[in-house]
Amino acid sequence: MSSEVPKTMFAWRKHKGNPEPVWEEVPVPRPSPTGVLVKVLASGVCRSDHSLLTIEKQAGWFQEKYTLGHEGCGRILEFGPEVGETDLKVGDIVALYGVPGCAGEDCPECSRELWQICERGHHSGIGQDGFYAPYAAIDVRGCVLVPEGVSPAQAAVATDAVNTAYHAITRRGEVKPTETVFLFGLGGLGFNALQVLHHIGARVIVSDIRQQRLDEAVKLGIPESDIVPAGKSPVEFVAEHGLLIDTVADFVGTHQTFEDAQYIVRRGGKLLCVGSIDAENTVHMKIGTRKRLSYVFTYGGQVSDLKEVLQLISKGVIRPQVQAGKLEDFPTVLKSLEEGKVECRVALIQGE
Repeated sequence: MSSEVPKTMFAWRKHKGNPEPVWEEVPVPRPSPTGVLVKVLASGVCRSDHSLLTIEKQAGWFQEKYTLGHEGCGRILEFGPEVGETDLKVGDIVALYGVPGCAGEDCPECSRELWQICERGHHSGIGQDGFYAPYAAIDVRGCVLVPEGVSPAQAAVATDAVNTAYHAITRRGEVKPTETVFLFGLGGLGFNALQVLHHIGARVIVSDIRQQRLDEAVKLGIPESDIVPAGKSPVEFVAEHGLLIDTVADFVGTHQTFEDAQYIVRRGGKLLCVGSIDAENTVHMKIGTRKRLSYVFTYGGQVSDLKEVLQLISKGVIRPQVQAGKLEDFPTVLKSLEEGKVECRVALIQGE
């Protein structure tokens, strides 16, 4: 290990049974044989960090103690001894895709190119060591070179907040330019989804309970006639305007939004389920059957998506809304996020 890298560091950790993050001194990780060691430059704070801290019943790979943070960007310091041919080099700034899978040919998920739901590979910040630390180790397959014009903060949030939205809209939802899409939620993911939909050319009907977020949609170029006024029933709005909704993109996932989605979508339409504020919602079997609806669930994105996303950010097609914070302020930032005081995404910035 380079002499410039310390042997230990402080990181925000999850301890099983403790719902509060722990600021703890731990060893600086070593890269795996096919991995890299990075100096973390920025790490995005996600609402799911609260769930990871407070929900104890988790998947089998979860460790008793681990470093949180699943959105990251860092500078490569060192390669593992078995890293093969790669376009990356020491000193490159890379976006850190936290769930690159195991890539095993016998893996039930990776063999079907479903790396983000692989249970064998490393899950950075999701039960295993992640990016709320000065240094992190990750498999080289999870490193994507950050193009010029993209800041570390933007690159960090791109790995999840933008990538998940992009994957949902383009891969799972397969939204076409000819569609009319009803979008619930303009938060950390939803506003990025709006930009993706706007870029595709689909008509987007937007709903959010916060007027300031609706104002941001208007600034993006969404006609005011396609904005559901804050407090207005989406069902009434769709009926009054005679809209035919091809796809509902629910980036909220409450009982109310999921209920409304089933009523407002047209016959033969799609419900794209991304948000999960309420862990359980009701599928109306009669509505779903008679309208021949497709319920489409999605999770995360993939490296190929992330490469496309970073290029779109570089070209200014997508402009992630990111506020800057400090690593030591993670608990305060997370609390503000849970209380609805954060309108977009926060990236915890670290110096070189």
